[in-house]
Amino acid sequence: MKTVAIVPVFDHGATVGAVAATLRAHGLPVILVDDGSHAPCAQTLDALLAAGAARDWPPLVLLRHTENRGKGAAVLTGLVHAQTLGATHAVQVDADGQHDLEALPAFLEASAANPRAVINGCPRYDDSVSRGRLYGRYLTHLWVWINTLSLRIADSMCGFRVYPLAAVMPLLPALRHAKRMDFDPEILVRLDWAAVPIVNLPVRVRYPADGLSHFQPWRDNLRISAMHARLFFGMLRRCPRLLAWHVRGNRV
Repeated sequence: MKTVAIVPVFDHGATVGAVAATLRAHGLPVILVDDGSHAPCAQTLDALLAAGAARDWPPLVLLRHTENRGKGAAVLTGLVHAQTLGATHAVQVDADGQHDLEALPAFLEASAANPRAVINGCPRYDDSVSRGRLYGRYLTHLWVWINTLSLRIADSMCGFRVYPLAAVMPLLPALRHAKRMDFDPEILVRLDWAAVPIVNLPVRVRYPADGLSHFQPWRDNLRISAMHARLFFGMLRRCPRLLAWHVRGNRV
């Protein structure tokens, strides 16, 4: 196994350095994908790249979108590049520092023990999470459970997970619409449809008062609603196979 980390970045200059340093301290090559950040963050990323060049290992790579395309598009760019590096697995983690990376060793160990599986983060929130954000997530979880006819995906919105690239790469054409906040739930549903095992692990998540969120309620909720509609009709086509899995008790 060769695992790399992918960090989508959009104006997270205040936090991305610590995230990248923690990932590299765990021996992971890091792919930063600058999704059209403004000048202050872009300069921070340039400085990180220059500092990282002084260390031979683990490497730090910086990829850039000339304009903001969305978190999902940034992760997709990172996944394609990870494959060119010969990686077998990719850790996806947000740049804003919300994920407690003390959980990273457990995620890597679970991936090594289950190399075909997605290791999926399940948030354990502190008091910093807003009620609106918390309740809104459960609506998406409900639709994911409907669209997989199962509870295999315990949380579909957490941006901290480990992907097996052999399972992910064939799905990229089907994810051409999932360019923003709809990416995280859609790729998990499609991996579940492909009978890829899902291993759910807890991770502590905090939302600092001065944290930067790019979630835009109107735009992103519309995109997520459209994504659920696409997946629902996809589930209907796959319904006999999904039900057969339940009858057999396995997905072989």
